[in-house]
Amino acid sequence: MAPVEPQLGDSKNIIVSGGSRGIGRALVRYFLEAGHKVYIFDINEEELEHTTKVHLAQYNKDGKLDSALCDLRDIKDIREKITAAAKFFDNRIDVLINNASIASPYWKDGKTMEDPDTFEQWQAYMETNLTSPFAMSQACIPYMKQNAAEIENSQAQNIHGAGPCIIHVGSFRAHQSDPNQEGYAASKAGQLGLMHAMAISLGPLGIRVNLIAPGRIKVAHECKEGDENDMSFAEQVSEKDVGDHPTNRAGRPRDIADAALYLINAGFVTGQDMVVDGGALRKKTG
Repeated sequence: MAPVEPQLGDSKNIIVSGGSRGIGRALVRYFLEAGHKVYIFDINEEELEHTTKVHLAQYNKDGKLDSALCDLRDIKDIREKITAAAKFFDNRIDVLINNASIASPYWKDGKTMEDPDTFEQWQAYMETNLTSPFAMSQACIPYMKQNAAEIENSQAQNIHGAGPCIIHVGSFRAHQSDPNQEGYAASKAGQLGLMHAMAISLGPLGIRVNLIAPGRIKVAHECKEGDENDMSFAEQVSEKDVGDHPTNRAGRPRDIADAALYLINAGFVTGQDMVVDGGALRKKTG
């Protein structure tokens, strides 16, 4: 009998942290449009309500989308909400997108690391950007891992497609930093090490782990205010965005979604850092 080829359109159960706005919201929308089922975690109640009940209302009504408030600096809350998400998915999680993070790369109020007050910000960066992806992944493993028989079966990858996977959303700032980004850059660089180690540790469980490192992605329109004011991607693009990128444009949320959809179905790809920055890291701008 010929092996069963994986179908790219197969519906998967996907958790997206930080999915109520920005890149996360775009990921959720494109996943749903691709036929997947999604559960969102976020700490912003207003944005979460809007995304779930207004922006993507029909998917919510059709039982394809649900969400929960979650404090990603609270391990107990993470574990309880993963249990709720697993129940929504009939106890099978296929994909975890660790997208949530403190998005601002600079210390608040123009401070530098010389100021002792930045230590609390440092802790927030580490707990949100680095510890929470570990905790989220840890809580999802029981609902993602394949059983030993599936893994040992030589046809497992053909039968089950690409298998379950975890994708961390990092940043090109793990490779290149501007002044006063120590907390952000260090936490994002830490995600690289976490991804590498997880890819090796979770391989025997049939779970692939990769990372997407976005560059400058224009996301101001991906939120409640953007919807209400009919904002668009195009109006955010400046001449500098064109000049800074060999692709001659700024990044779109769709660019990150395309990378994620590829990695979800890329059964022979694990332990990889996919930089999606329009070539900015390769261009000298100074």
